[in-house]
Amino acid sequence: MTDRSPLQNSRRDFFARTSDGLLGAALTHLLCADFFGGRSVFAAKTDGPGPASVFDLKPKKTHHPAKATSVIQLFMNGGPSQMDLFDPKPELGRLDGKPFPGNVEEIGNSNAQDIGVMMGGQYDFARHGESGMWMADILPHTSQMADDICLINSMWTDHPNHDNALYKIHSGRLFMGYPTLGAWTVYGLGSENQDLPAYVVLNDPLGPPKNGTRNWTSGFLPPVYQGTRFRPTGSPILNLKPQYQQPSAVTESARDLLNRLDEIHRKDRPYYPELDARIESYGLAARMQLSAGEALDLSREEKHTHSMYGVGEKWTDSFGRRCLLARRLVERGVRFVQIFLEEQPWDSHADLSANHRGACLRTDKPVAGLLRDLKQRGLLDSTLVVWGGEFGRTPTTQKSANGFSGRDHNMQAFTSWMAGGGIKGGTSYGTTDDFGHAVVENPVSVHDFHATILHQLGLHHQELYFERSGLEERLTGFEPPRVVHEILS
Repeated sequence: MTDRSPLQNSRRDFFARTSDGLLGAALTHLLCADFFGGRSVFAAKTDGPGPASVFDLKPKKTHHPAKATSVIQLFMNGGPSQMDLFDPKPELGRLDGKPFPGNVEEIGNSNAQDIGVMMGGQYDFARHGESGMWMADILPHTSQMADDICLINSMWTDHPNHDNALYKIHSGRLFMGYPTLGAWTVYGLGSENQDLPAYVVLNDPLGPPKNGTRNWTSGFLPPVYQGTRFRPTGSPILNLKPQYQQPSAVTESARDLLNRLDEIHRKDRPYYPELDARIESYGLAARMQLSAGEALDLSREEKHTHSMYGVGEKWTDSFGRRCLLARRLVERGVRFVQIFLEEQPWDSHADLSANHRGACLRTDKPVAGLLRDLKQRGLLDSTLVVWGGEFGRTPTTQKSANGFSGRDHNMQAFTSWMAGGGIKGGTSYGTTDDFGHAVVENPVSVHDFHATILHQLGLHHQELYFERSGLEERLTGFEPPRVVHEILS
């Protein structure tokens, strides 16, 4: 039997080949959507957008001179009560136990029958520092650092439920799947230390926060920019030591060979961010075996430093260790560190007085120790410390299993604070109404908040973007926010 020439193909052959072509076209379309339609080939804009074949964590240029080079975010899951901690309201005390003097529908997300009476502040307040900043007496250590802190009493957000408010405060959007502030930061700036992760998450030994890993996801950004979670107990990173020792020359030769093989493999597969992230993670793991052990070893710190953070003390040991580790990480060039508590311990629907007292007992001394330690070492000028939750609390009580002893969620006003990194210390910014319920002066949206943080890091919120499906995605969305220049030094 002789082979047919190309001109002698049968009708059956023709349709068989046509189907292959259609399937190939469909496959090509899907691959293009995966690699190009849902992934950008553009890096963070510096001098102008340009093609990037590899997404990595090498240091990048800022858009303008930066005041801060790193961020430590102390996230208070659950919604701390602004009027009980930082924003005293005498009128609340006067109306304690009385009905809300207005339309209860203004309160927010509770049914009318679940809204109780007005609830006065649960703790005594005093002025602190040369600035005379108000703080509650359950923050005795943080209050000593008042002149280094800027209180933002006029924060507001878009949703009264935890899940959506958490997405908003971390990613600027109300829904899951978007990159977080930390991911955007390292996407735009890279890292000064190539031997440690650029974005580190320090979890609570009691469990993960609400929404779990979605609080530090890279979303549609290449996965190399997602947060790296360190273990909360025992060694923060497993398998940090090599299984066996060998001469350094042999190790270096093996790594050089592996790097060359990686580049050959990557060259044949351009615009494949998952592959880039996998190669980068393996390379980082190898480098961490040489340097991370020293960075994570808290025993190298002096006893008085441990004491400053509350390490070794019953209530403060866990959070204190993580705050101390955060300082050691930014000291070594890590760009972004997040510290979480478990689930949502500030969510005080019942027994607010005991609830907030317990949360402050765990966190107050370590937070103040972190600020003091950074300041003593000359690191506070370049480290932006951010404290706060996803929303605030209502001025009224809420019906719960324990009666009416706590406050409900409030998206219309809450307090966050910043310190260091070019922030004007000793400042209280923004005003709420007589009940602490709604912002009445100098409102700061979540997008404003994010834009201000990016600004201090040398990034312009409009020029930091990622092109996806023809859109320029930004942390701060499509409506331009404002940088809160009034709180900058």
